[in-house]
Amino acid sequence: MTRSAAPAHVITDDAEALAVAEKLASTFGDGDSRRDADRLLPHDEIASVAASGLLGITVPREFGGADVSTRTLGEVFVTLAAADSSIGQIPQNHFFFVDVLRHAANAAQQAFFYREVLQGRHFGNALSERGGRTAMDFQIGFARQDDGTWVIDGTKYYGTGTPFAPWIPIYANDGTAGSAGRLHAAWVPATAPGVTVVDDWVGMGQRTTGSGTVTFDQVSIPDEYVVPAWRIFETTETFGAFGNYIHAAIDAGIAVAALRDGGELIRTLARPWWEAEVEHAADDPLLVQQFGELSLLVRTARALVREAGDALDAARANLDETTSAHASVAVAAARAQADTAAVTVASEIFELIGTRAAANDLNLHRHWRNARTHTLHDPRRWKLQHIGRWELSRIAPPRNGIV
Repeated sequence: MTRSAAPAHVITDDAEALAVAEKLASTFGDGDSRRDADRLLPHDEIASVAASGLLGITVPREFGGADVSTRTLGEVFVTLAAADSSIGQIPQNHFFFVDVLRHAANAAQQAFFYREVLQGRHFGNALSERGGRTAMDFQIGFARQDDGTWVIDGTKYYGTGTPFAPWIPIYANDGTAGSAGRLHAAWVPATAPGVTVVDDWVGMGQRTTGSGTVTFDQVSIPDEYVVPAWRIFETTETFGAFGNYIHAAIDAGIAVAALRDGGELIRTLARPWWEAEVEHAADDPLLVQQFGELSLLVRTARALVREAGDALDAARANLDETTSAHASVAVAAARAQADTAAVTVASEIFELIGTRAAANDLNLHRHWRNARTHTLHDPRRWKLQHIGRWELSRIAPPRNGIV
């Protein structure tokens, strides 16, 4: 029922996960600019990620996975995104839905889907819709039939990763289209009758994430593919912070890439400003000063991502209202700083190189386009609100799956 996938290696611990990510990233970096410029979807690259076992590293140990720390997962995402930020973003929703299973699925569902993941059959996503009052309004038709099956009918957008994945999980409210109901996650085989994945993503950045339209025309799935996601938010949780944490790591990876590639062009292409009276642009003290400021932004973002990973791990080990709130605030801080680092570094690096940096064949602008596009996912200003409310009044961020 699902797209075929090559048998996957099973990673056993954190150290192996980091090593595999580094090895994959070393092969992805060379083609990043070309894939972006020509909009070449990374089918082979994502297949290699799946075969490597990297997409199974958060499967719990009792189900055969490595169950790596959240901090390790963040490092994996920074590494991949620094090599190719589209490849770095594609697995984000996969890990998001693996976490849905951890929080809300029953034992049989966990056993089935975790086995799918460990065998290389990973998850895309069809979360977002258009036309609702807010991004959290899900209007897609989703109703349980008398025989126990569920019928899905409607359209989803921004389906990042769907062209590559054997499974397409969705979010939907139970009941008829447009009615109020409880939030569910449903796993749809990509090859199920009535499923159409359209490669129509035309964003200026993150161009090869496959974030197009997915339509469901009276698609029927069995009850065992449906998970009551609404239960996640009935108790203290780290679920929302976890999803946002991965976004922060992707932004940090984009910042790393912009600083790295900009620095290389400063060393090899930039001419020194004549008033500096130096032989090389990299010896201009004013340039060095500004590059140091940009480097500080990146270091701070990376440090906050690591801190947020540690806070999430601590909360999962000893979960209560306080540890959950600490984790959410730590993630909000990482997300806000990584947003700033990615957009700022990717923009300001141009003035340190000079006019040559604007040459289209260099494609240095892809980092700014990627940063500006990915950071639009949810607003930085609300991260600052949650941080401020916690620091001033100890008001914990809400349980809404976003922070």
